[in-house]
Amino acid sequence: MSANIKQICSKVSSVFIFMLFFQSALSQNNFNELDQVLKQSEKELGKNLVTLIYKDGKIVYKKEAEEFKVNTQEPIASCSKWLTAALVMTFVDEGKLSLDDKVSTFLPIFTKYGKSYITIRQCLSHQTGIKQEQISLASIFQRKKFESLEEEVNDFASKREIDYNAGDGFYYGGIGLNIAARVVEIVGKRKFEQLVLERILRPLSMRNTSFASDNAVNPSGGAISTAQDYMNFLVMILNKGMFNNKRILSEKAIEEMQKPQITLDKIRYAPKVAEGFSYGLGEWILASDANGKTISVASPGLFGTWPIVNICKGYACIFFTKKLISEDKKSIYLELIKTVEAAIPGDCK
Repeated sequence: MSANIKQICSKVSSVFIFMLFFQSALSQNNFNELDQVLKQSEKELGKNLVTLIYKDGKIVYKKEAEEFKVNTQEPIASCSKWLTAALVMTFVDEGKLSLDDKVSTFLPIFTKYGKSYITIRQCLSHQTGIKQEQISLASIFQRKKFESLEEEVNDFASKREIDYNAGDGFYYGGIGLNIAARVVEIVGKRKFEQLVLERILRPLSMRNTSFASDNAVNPSGGAISTAQDYMNFLVMILNKGMFNNKRILSEKAIEEMQKPQITLDKIRYAPKVAEGFSYGLGEWILASDANGKTISVASPGLFGTWPIVNICKGYACIFFTKKLISEDKKSIYLELIKTVEAAIPGDCK
């Protein structure tokens, strides 16, 4: 090789190395504003906060607290609903359930008490019409009187009044998802916690996630998890049902979960943190494109955790904490989401 060629190769290599360094530095600098917003929000969100962002096959941002790490377990409240909806969809994928099947086909007690018309779809989208209370810590503790999911769901059928016709309104709560979970217990011939372990948690390597409970299992809000575990679930959603080259859900199932199931005029109750959003199956729809196609979904929980998947920009994000979400904190989370959006290239309209 001549001296000139060696010199040229050396210059090209130097430029290439510089470009890689610059690209890496630029990628890190993209999240400088997010660092600042997280710091500014520390008082409201607490110091126990983990933030993870996944894109292009890897974690591109990770921020942990001193004693609150990606593998720290905490209750995730309503983030549980997304996991439960995904479990139900595995049975739909197998043809063992249809979203438009009536609950009473599997749970005859609903026919006995005049609730035979409620469907699986209406359960997963909070449109059962069965009277319930707004979500609160008190309502969570009231569940302790039930010893099994079967006992709780039978109570829904036999003792709860009908507030409105199924499908005529949306009331966010724990009734619908828990009914659907009881249906899969019948179809799957196993307890809910065993089914979700076999079909969702274990395949997604969610080793630190569980619905275990001393009382009745709560599919709508009873899971404990970690930021890393839940990120595995989000990656599966982002990758249209695939995780580590394994098919967990079909693309059709993912698409169905992300379709709006309600119009905003149907909402009779939504928690303050989700007001103004539409709803799919087990997940809130944060944004849609100009054609009405969903581009961003989430499932925030009462204890402060926000998991998000942005289909258009191709990333997943989770803010994982144990600080109760209150009305005034919604704006903080929306500002965090906006900051993440700004840091990731792409135009979603």
